[in-house]
Amino acid sequence: MIENFIKKDSSQKKSRKRFVFTLFATVAGFFILFFTIGYFLIFLPAQTLKTQASEINTVARRVSDAFKKNDIDTVGMELKNLQKKYKTVQNTAKKLYWIKYVPFLSPYGSDLKNVVSAGDEIIQSLLIAEESVEPYADLIGLKKGSAGFFEQPADQRIQTAVLTLDKVVMKTDDIAQHIDKAREAIDTIDENRYPQKIGAKEVRNKIKKVKEQFEIFATLFVESKSFFKKLPAIFGAEKELTYLVLFQNDKELRPTGGFLTAYAIFKIKNGKFQIVRSEDVYSLDESILSHPKAPKEILTYHKNVTTFNIRDSNLSPDFVTSLGLFNSLYEKSRKKIIYDGVIAVDTQVLVDALNVLGDTEADGVVFSANTDKRCDCPQVIYKLFDMVDRPVNYVKENRKGILGDLLYALTQKALGFSPKQYWGRLSQDMFKNLQEKHILMYYKDTDIQEAVEHINFAGRIRDYKGDYLHINDTNFAGAKSNLFVRHTVISDTNIKSNGTVERALKIEYKNPSPHSDCNLERGGLCLNATLRNWIRVYVPKGSKLVNFQGSEKKVNTYNDLSKTVYEGFVSVQPMGKSTIFITYTLPFKITSEKEYSLYIQKQPGTLGHGYVIKVNEKEKDSFKLTTDKKFSNKKT
Repeated sequence: MIENFIKKDSSQKKSRKRFVFTLFATVAGFFILFFTIGYFLIFLPAQTLKTQASEINTVARRVSDAFKKNDIDTVGMELKNLQKKYKTVQNTAKKLYWIKYVPFLSPYGSDLKNVVSAGDEIIQSLLIAEESVEPYADLIGLKKGSAGFFEQPADQRIQTAVLTLDKVVMKTDDIAQHIDKAREAIDTIDENRYPQKIGAKEVRNKIKKVKEQFEIFATLFVESKSFFKKLPAIFGAEKELTYLVLFQNDKELRPTGGFLTAYAIFKIKNGKFQIVRSEDVYSLDESILSHPKAPKEILTYHKNVTTFNIRDSNLSPDFVTSLGLFNSLYEKSRKKIIYDGVIAVDTQVLVDALNVLGDTEADGVVFSANTDKRCDCPQVIYKLFDMVDRPVNYVKENRKGILGDLLYALTQKALGFSPKQYWGRLSQDMFKNLQEKHILMYYKDTDIQEAVEHINFAGRIRDYKGDYLHINDTNFAGAKSNLFVRHTVISDTNIKSNGTVERALKIEYKNPSPHSDCNLERGGLCLNATLRNWIRVYVPKGSKLVNFQGSEKKVNTYNDLSKTVYEGFVSVQPMGKSTIFITYTLPFKITSEKEYSLYIQKQPGTLGHGYVIKVNEKEKDSFKLTTDKKFSNKKT
């Protein structure tokens, strides 16, 4: 009996060993099969795809470099090379598309397909753009051997470019269609399903950043279609246009970007333009026989000003509304010239142009974008203030007309060079300055104005269905202190359980620089002094103010431009700071944090105030406000 038990126990041990061996062999075989399949179906294609993607990046950089140099021959050649190489990427990527049918892996397979599809759409849009420009490249000097273009006088080169522009913009719709498809594909990718990092490399934030940048670019391009189509008309291809150019001193900040310091009259026909007049804005004010009494905003917040002048007329944050106030006075001027459009520019436009074109002379004075240690600002800024504002013992004739002469000198200098040398960089800077509201545009032609407003180049206060914020500062008799004062805004949205939304704003003004010598008798140049700041905060109409701390004058609440406005006044001393705290409730409820969105509009003339966005006391985003920005809690 014992022997039988021993035999039975031995038999069971052998069975268990066979079972363990069989299980081990099965598992091992499964893993061998899995890794074999994975190696051939995932690893090898993925490695090949990685190598091919690196090659694509190299070619794409060459396309970008050629584009910046306006070298259409090289752009066309490299684009064809890019298209050819991208087809190999598409073929390799198809070997991995089966992943989207595997549970848990399907989202990644779909993401890969969408990324590859978006890349193809972008390449197609670039090919169309290049093909539309190429037939006219000889005419506009973007092709080797286009000697005829360079033999033309400087001011005729832009004429030739404008006359071909209407032919090129015909393909805008086709390009926008491909860009829009690329945007739709990229938008489907959810960066939150990817890890924060793989090793030391950022993953999730990099994907998020690329998505955001492409969304901005795609939205801008698609919405720019109507503007691009109107470019020939804007350059006078249909008829001669008269432009009123207003110079805004953003270092003395005003609602639409800066103190109206000078103006110029330009005429343009088929791209050829001439300057009719360039003068101090004070000469316009002096040409009005009788000025009306200053409006209550000026009487309340300005210093020793009792009459309404053209130089103080840009009182509304909305550029078109301010132009209405401007025109109410301009109509009375004996120097009035009927215009077709108004272009407002600030000092950043001059600085950017000088950065590209180098030192430029106007009226015997050399201007530069190099830093001047006397103000830690570009030399052109200090030199203009020195010429215009420093007191002297003689009468300065047309002291601010130099601005128009400098702009004209820069334009003529740009036209005198090869398009390959500077036009690409200058056009990119101009587009950036339009986006960042250093250039504002207005047209009496309703079709052109509609196109300009659609792309947000018109300085309008816009409607928005969600939460909204626009902070508008006005420097009334505070010297040029906006050259030194830094702004920081902390926005905290508290969404309560019952859906009520309470907003808290902390607005900090800090001036880290010492007071300037403002003694006029000594001939001091008064740049930095106490900032006397009229502040208005635009929020959704119907919002209820809970608290407003930090204002030195009575706080006012009213409606303007379809918004509710909270108004106050604050002063900021050199080497000092001031802070404003505002709390208010929104006029609507939100049932979920993910529903919350905020549209922030930038004030023209500002370089990028610091913003921190919080929701329920948790930081969601931080940035410099260089353009209007939409924040959505869904994407955080």
